[in-house]
Amino acid sequence: MVRSVIKGLGSYVPPKVVTNDDLAGLMDTSHEWILTRTGIEERHFAEEGVYCSDLALEASRRAIADAGITAGDVDFIILATLSPDHHFPGTGCGLQDKLEIPPVACLDVRNQCTGFLYSLTVGDALVRTGAYQNVLVVGAEVHSSGLDFTNQGRDVAVLFGDGAGAVVLSPSPDPDRGLLYSKLYAEGKHAKALCANVWDISRKPYLTKEDLDQRRHFPSMDGKTVFKHAVTRLVETVKNTLETQGISREDIKYVIPHQANMRINQIVADRLGWPREMFLHNMQRYGNTTAASIPLLLDETYRNGMISKGDLLLVIAFGAGFTWGSALYRW
Repeated sequence: MVRSVIKGLGSYVPPKVVTNDDLAGLMDTSHEWILTRTGIEERHFAEEGVYCSDLALEASRRAIADAGITAGDVDFIILATLSPDHHFPGTGCGLQDKLEIPPVACLDVRNQCTGFLYSLTVGDALVRTGAYQNVLVVGAEVHSSGLDFTNQGRDVAVLFGDGAGAVVLSPSPDPDRGLLYSKLYAEGKHAKALCANVWDISRKPYLTKEDLDQRRHFPSMDGKTVFKHAVTRLVETVKNTLETQGISREDIKYVIPHQANMRINQIVADRLGWPREMFLHNMQRYGNTTAASIPLLLDETYRNGMISKGDLLLVIAFGAGFTWGSALYRW
């Protein structure tokens, strides 16, 4: 059996750090309010003129180097983002151009916080077919350009940061290593609980001056609904993963969760009866980087020497759509 393995990892965040106190200077909030409700202390923001594909490029270069290949060896690019360079064409095409490689297949994935998990599953399938040897899977976001830094938008604005993470997926003949399992879900009836309506293509024109005046082009969120469904669905998917795969909590070294809210992940751990320490976090420093959060955390965990060959990782995510899912990866 051919499985896909992560051959290389890389991540990148822009150098500008924005603290909770910095945001408190823009809206009615405080460091303590943000920290208590989210676990976030600071985040990174890209400067004006920096594209999503620019952050993706830096993370991709690092992943490619870590894999011991050249950019020209990449034969498929999957880029997950909710903050593309432009509405179209796909940002993956921009990344291909910036990597300065010959034409290859490029696919953009628009599944928000589960974008990387969806992309990883697609990349795994491409490698297993034998059609592709080095699939570059990237999650990248520039949230800071699309947030409302007024009191009207503060509940959303304090959550997000900019960054990118990437992995190179390649085939491995070892059936006990690599991506062992993944399961993805979606339930569109809750889409309005977390969304940005700026691209309402049913309207003619889809964007008006009134929309801008009313600040409707910024994202909106029903926080209580998102929180409740995130906890419920993540607990369900972890239980289903263990049951279907015939494993127990003791088999898993770490949980690599999407970095949306510290309280969500802690409550999931508590309801499962698992030690909170199994759930790794770096949202304290980066905030919610949406599609970038899982590869960013995975790369940081790897760089810190916390993962050894044979360790089993459980990756989980929940996000807008609603979408959610899980994956088991043997290092």
